[in-house]
Amino acid sequence: MKSATPGRSTSQVEVTNVSPNGFWLFVGEQELFVSFKEFPWFRDASIRQISRVELPSPHHLYWPDLDIDLAVESLTHPERYPLMSRAQPNTRVQATKQPRKAASKP
Repeated sequence: MKSATPGRSTSQVEVTNVSPNGFWLFVGEQELFVSFKEFPWFRDASIRQISRVELPSPHHLYWPDLDIDLAVESLTHPERYPLMSRAQPNTRVQATKQPRKAASKP
């Protein structure tokens, strides 16, 4: 008995792999890499948040859990989009020490 030919993919966009350096997306027929260095707002996101991506239009990607929108072209032609996020990973904020008050003399 021969297996049936696999059907067409129902997902128009899919995260296929996540590494310490970024993640790979299939958008239509093309595979794209999203670098955490170039797109740092994904760096601290969970795999679940990264994997939940939508394609509201053929040229627009949206991550609803992260409220991130990207043009597909910004991944295929990053040289056309020179502005990059300067966001830094979350760092723990430490309280500054308050100066001690001098003890009052009786």
